[in-house]
Amino acid sequence: MNEKHFLSIAEQVAEHLREEIISGRWGELMPGKNHLAEELGINKKTVVVALNQLEQEGVLEGQGAGRRRRIVLAPGKKAEATMKIAILIYNTHAKQLDYIIKIQHRLARAGHHAFFPDQSLTELGMNVPRIQRMVKTVDADAWVVCSASSEVLHWFSEQPFPMLALFGRLSGLPIAGAKPDKIGPLEDVTRQLIGLGHRRISLLTQSARRLPEPGLFERLFLEKLKSHGIHTSTYNLPNWDDSTEGFHKALDTLFTTTPPTALILDQAHLLFAAQQFLQSRGLRVPQDVSLICTDYDPHFSWSSPSIAHIHWDSRPVVRRVVNWATNISRGKKDIRQNRTPAEFIAGGTIGPAPEGG
Repeated sequence: MNEKHFLSIAEQVAEHLREEIISGRWGELMPGKNHLAEELGINKKTVVVALNQLEQEGVLEGQGAGRRRRIVLAPGKKAEATMKIAILIYNTHAKQLDYIIKIQHRLARAGHHAFFPDQSLTELGMNVPRIQRMVKTVDADAWVVCSASSEVLHWFSEQPFPMLALFGRLSGLPIAGAKPDKIGPLEDVTRQLIGLGHRRISLLTQSARRLPEPGLFERLFLEKLKSHGIHTSTYNLPNWDDSTEGFHKALDTLFTTTPPTALILDQAHLLFAAQQFLQSRGLRVPQDVSLICTDYDPHFSWSSPSIAHIHWDSRPVVRRVVNWATNISRGKKDIRQNRTPAEFIAGGTIGPAPEGG
C-alpha cells in the first residue's frame, strides 16, 4: 500500500490557478495576491505560496516587487513541452518507492512521458561501459538517475543530454540534483545508540555509497564511532555484494562470532530482510538487536513495534524533479542541487544494548 499524498491548500490553489490560466481567463498579467485572496476566500500567504509555485514551474514570470506577475503560459497550452524522461533506478525494488511513484505521476501530469529502462543500475553492475551501451539504446530526451556512484554520475555529467541525480554521490559535479540531508540525523542515531550502551554497530549500505571509498555519510558514521573510543573496521561498514545472497552472506558473517547489537540499514527492504534473518536466529528486536533504517517507507506505519528511521518529506524532492523538467523543456540550463531536511524518528526498534553489548 502506497502512502497517500493529499495536496496542501497552496498546492490546490496552484492547481486551480493553473487551470484558469490554461482556460484563458486572464490576459497577459496575473491578478494580484489581494484580489485572488478575496476572490477565493483564503489567506494571502497561501496565495503567495501558490503563485511562487507557478512561477517556479515557468507558468508565471515575476516582474519585481509590487508588480503583477506576467503570464508566460499561453491559453490552452500545457506548462511544459513533452519530453521522454528515462528514470534509471538503483534496483527493481525502487519502482515501488513512494517518491518514485509520485515523480512518475507528476511528470506525466506535466505532459511528459516518464519511463523505466529495462535494466536498473544494480542489474548493470553500476558499470559505466555497460550503462553507456544501454543509454545508447534508449530513446530519451533527459534522464533521472537514482542513487548512482560518483563514477556513473561523472559519466552522465559529460553527456550532451540533461540529467538530474536523485540521491547518489553528486557533490562537486555540474549536474542538477535532489537528495535529503541525512548527516544531522545520522549523528543523532549514532549518538543515541552509543548512549544506550551499544559498541558493536554495523552500517549496511549499498555499494555505490561504499566504493571505491566510503561517502560522506559513511565516513561521518565511522568518525563518530572513533570519537567515542570505538575501534572501526569493515565490521562497522561491511563490504557485500548488492544482491539477496550477498546481503544474507554479510549478515551470516557478522553474526558468526561477535554479533552486532545494532544494525543500521540504508533501505527499507534491507530492514525487512534483516528482521526475518534475526527472527530465524531467535533474536529479538530491540532486546537483542536494535534496528534503524536510514530511509522511510510507508509500510513502516503497519509495523509494531514502530520502526526507528530517518524521515524526510518527499514533496520538495518531487517538486524539484518536476521543476527541473519544466526548466529544461523550456530550454533553460538547470544544474541546481537541492537538499531536503531530514530527522531521526526513534521508534520501537531501538533500545538499550544487551548486557555485554
